[in-house]
Amino acid sequence: MEPIEINAGSWYLRALRADERVDDRPALRDGGVTDLGYVAERTRQWETEEHFSWAVCEPTTGELLAEVGLTSDGGDGVLSGWARAGHDDALAVATDAVRRFAEGALGLAVTGH
Repeated sequence: MEPIEINAGSWYLRALRADERVDDRPALRDGGVTDLGYVAERTRQWETEEHFSWAVCEPTTGELLAEVGLTSDGGDGVLSGWARAGHDDALAVATDAVRRFAEGALGLAVTGH
């Protein structure tokens, strides 16, 4: 599946990126994610539908503030996520938006977070 972008009101959700236009790796490091292959792994997981993840971004700057993940387990979906310091509000709003997407668009019964 191609990554799906979600508008979550004050926050914009998109796939993680590390390219010439946007590089989320510095913000990921601030959140404790130091694996240099993390973005590539998340991209692969979208392609295989093993795990879906969204960078929760400030819409005017595109800065990654949090990450929300959804893992499909048959008919169930399990939410996970983390936020950079001071951005728990962005995580909460984004998690609700991903829950609605998972239940409405993917037909999953969602647990977690």
